[in-house]
This record gives sequence, C-alpha cells and structure tokens, in this order.
Amino acid sequence: MIGLATVVVFTALLPLAASAGPAGGPTARSAPPAALQEPQKLHEPENGGAPSGERCGPALTSRDGIEAQTCVLTENGDTWGRTYYRNASGEELRSVLSLMAPEGRTVQSHCVVEDGDEPGSCETPRERTAGKPERYWAVTEFAGSGDGTGPLLLRSGSNSAARSAS
Repeated sequence: MIGLATVVVFTALLPLAASAGPAGGPTARSAPPAALQEPQKLHEPENGGAPSGERCGPALTSRDGIEAQTCVLTENGDTWGRTYYRNASGEELRSVLSLMAPEGRTVQSHCVVEDGDEPGSCETPRERTAGKPERYWAVTEFAGSGDGTGPLLLRSGSNSAARSAS
C-alpha cells in the first residue's frame, strides 16, 4: 500500500520537476488550479485591451524570487509570444523568449530583466500566422549573472498541453 502511494505521489510531482529546468536546479511551483482555468496575469496591457486570442501556461515562481507566465497571442492574423515576469532575485537577469511556429520556424527575443518588484513583460516580434494558431507555443528561460551566461533559474512555457494534442 505504501509503495502504491509513493508511485502515485511521484507521478503527480514529475511534471512539476520537469518544468523547473535541469536536475539539481531550482524548483518551481505551479499556480493554483483556478489560475490554470483562467490565466493569472502578472502584468496587464497598458491600453487595457487584450488580443483576440491568448493561450497562457501556468504562472510559475522559482525559489530565487522570479515569477513568470508565458503566453502565445494572436490578433488580426498575427501571432507572437509574450512573457509576464517579476524579478525579486536581487540581480539583473537575462531572458530568452522563443516562439515556435509550425514547420520548425522559431522567433527569439532577448530581454534584460531588471531587479525589482515591478512587473514587466517581454515580447517576440509579431509574425503573420501560418496555419492554426493552436500550433504555436512559447518558452521563456531566465538566466542569472546579468550577461545571461549564468545558471538557468526558471523556464516558463505557454500551454504546452494544447501543442501535444495538435
């Protein structure tokens, strides 16, 4: 009975460990279940409007004090990636936001993530949507040491479950 319970707990925790980055790295926790049903934003657009299509992964927090949520957005025939973040790590970080499109195309943006409790965001350039918007997904990786060569501190992805179902 104890062995069976251990297998169930391990199976439930494995996806969380995989989203945190390489083995031995910092752990990440997913947002509460309500946030998965209706994505929690770390930052709202200044104009108050939202794109016509937005698919976001869970909001994650690293033990280093980085919060992030990554989304794929579509509007007027364009698709792009955006990550919302908050950096309370005590140091300036670098992030790489990658938007993966159908047929292996990738667009990347490199952003400086200043230290502080203020929310921020980083976006890829918009591109004309090719195929179904559901086939796009985005991943953001945050690294330390200011120049981006430090250890991976957090990896945040858009709704990867939708991609695997496509």
